[in-house]
Amino acid sequence: MKTPLERFLKYVEFETTSNEDATTTPSAETQFNLARFLVEELKELGLTDAKVDEHCYVTATLPTNVADRKVPTIGLIAHLDTSSAASGANVKPKIIEYAGGEIALENGLVIPETEEMKALVGKRFVVTDGTTLLGADDKAGIAAIATALERLIASEKPRANVRVCFTPDEEIGNGTAFFDIEGFGADAAYTVDGGPGGEINGETFTADKATLEVKGFDTHPGEAKGVMVNASRALSSIIAELPMERTPERTEGREPFVHLYKLEGGVSSAKAVFLLRAFDEEEREKNKTALREAIEKGTASLPNKPVCELTFEQQYLNMGYFLKDSPEVLNKLERATRNVGVEPEWIPIRGGTDGSRLTEMGLPTPNMFTGGRNFHSPIEFLVVEENELATRALVELIQLWAE
Repeated sequence: MKTPLERFLKYVEFETTSNEDATTTPSAETQFNLARFLVEELKELGLTDAKVDEHCYVTATLPTNVADRKVPTIGLIAHLDTSSAASGANVKPKIIEYAGGEIALENGLVIPETEEMKALVGKRFVVTDGTTLLGADDKAGIAAIATALERLIASEKPRANVRVCFTPDEEIGNGTAFFDIEGFGADAAYTVDGGPGGEINGETFTADKATLEVKGFDTHPGEAKGVMVNASRALSSIIAELPMERTPERTEGREPFVHLYKLEGGVSSAKAVFLLRAFDEEEREKNKTALREAIEKGTASLPNKPVCELTFEQQYLNMGYFLKDSPEVLNKLERATRNVGVEPEWIPIRGGTDGSRLTEMGLPTPNMFTGGRNFHSPIEFLVVEENELATRALVELIQLWAE
């Protein structure tokens, strides 16, 4: 029987970086390499219906072993892809025993010591060599699910029906683009896509994308007075009016932000894309108001006024809006976590998961920990013992649903 660590070390050999500029799902064909490997692994475990579809969704079923009554079908979900914020190719994982202090990586990068890390002295970490991300987000979740399935099969304890799905392109917001909820057939589900051991999540940001297009007018700079409208200068003035206290760099916890995500342009046109994040509707509207007011203030003193077009696109809603109607789904997750000796802590996610959209679409899907830290960066690491706890919690969870 394999450990989640053994599985994880194998999975990170596969480069699965998603590409947000792609127009296909999956956004990168390399994601199929891991998907096909997982199909074969699930079949070896005994899940005969394991398959990958044309969009790189891996699905499989572990039937219940309860014959005398009907039990629910519970989904376990993790994503195949990794963020493009750092390279995911040629990952070179290294296992260390954490002795405290900062961790020097092979290429000179340093994982700084945090207050939380002081309690992890003596634990095993999987780290990178500093040239790539690790891929714990979310290959650690896949490892926990696959290992939990093997242990459930080996156990004689009653278990619920399990439906598994490993999704592509979660990192670019497309993990549920072709997710067939009806075909999946679960009564509830859990994403295994979180961080520190014991942290469980029933809330995410509500996410909007704002696009601001500024149209100017170009002419020879020597004859520009009263004629030129410099779109980039106007956009710079607008950005300068946004409140700094409402940026990712200065917020934490439940505080909202407006994040300048992309910026491009010249004299005749310029464009900025912003990511707007908030946990409630009041702050969500304040984010939008902040942009509108910045446009008004930023263009007020310009000699020639540009044309500004601001559009908003909803990306996903706070899953907490809907999960309040599914208390049993949350309670079972809390109990499973406590049953493996960890005190559960409900933490709102300053981001989103596949569960954000799935919950909104009608499938209650909170999130649970994997043991990973510092996602999307070369200083990412995985706490081995916490990934094992996640595996054990999943076994407990599926068995609780068979009570």
